[in-house]
Amino acid sequence: MTQFQSVGQDAAAGQFSRVLGFLYGLTAYAVFFITILYAIGFVMGLVVPKDIDMGEPASFGEALVVDLALMLLFAVQHSVMARKPFKAWWTQIVPKSVERSTYVLFASLCLLLLFWQWRPMPAIVWHVDDPNIAAAVAAISLFGWVIVFTSTFLINHFELFGLHQVTANLAGRHMPPPRFRAPLYYKFVRHPIYLGFIIAFWAAPIMTAGHLLFAAVTTAYIFVGIFLEERDLTELFGDDYRRYKARVSMLIPWRKSN
Repeated sequence: MTQFQSVGQDAAAGQFSRVLGFLYGLTAYAVFFITILYAIGFVMGLVVPKDIDMGEPASFGEALVVDLALMLLFAVQHSVMARKPFKAWWTQIVPKSVERSTYVLFASLCLLLLFWQWRPMPAIVWHVDDPNIAAAVAAISLFGWVIVFTSTFLINHFELFGLHQVTANLAGRHMPPPRFRAPLYYKFVRHPIYLGFIIAFWAAPIMTAGHLLFAAVTTAYIFVGIFLEERDLTELFGDDYRRYKARVSMLIPWRKSN
């Protein structure tokens, strides 16, 4: 084999690897997109075959243990895989270009497991009887989801969910260094994505015990996530983020920074 043949084979293998990485990232994104659409139906009780108040009947104790375990699994995966030490270790095993896609895929699979194995807790905590008010509350929940989606596009939706990385790798380009920005919603709250989730989870015309458990635990986890994320952002952006944190409220618009 000549040197030119060897170089040509290496180039072909590298291109094949980049194509596989792109297809993997595309698949991970597709799984995420299906999962987030199902999550809307799951929480709001719309269209999906199984929502938060449906599923295999169970005693209160069994439902509580199973549902907490499912949410804990998601929280551990979501937090551990996002930390820098884990990423440093993990990218020795998987290519750096697909690290984010793998994170997104694992998070989506954990959520799909939660939807599948969730045990309903049907006791009614509150129920909005007036149909007009109930429709308004449901609209507020849907507005929360709109905030979630639009917030991701205000920063970089496709980088957040791994497509930008695998596309750049396919084209043989390096990812640009992270740049601190605070567009639109981010001028009023530091974490509009989390704010959108809180609105979506709590604005329920019918609040069952299971839905309340889901909303309460996910909200508590959001505050843990904010603490970890802001620590990483401060380390990444330094004084830019410290000044931003001092100026802009965490979750409540126009409130004094917290």
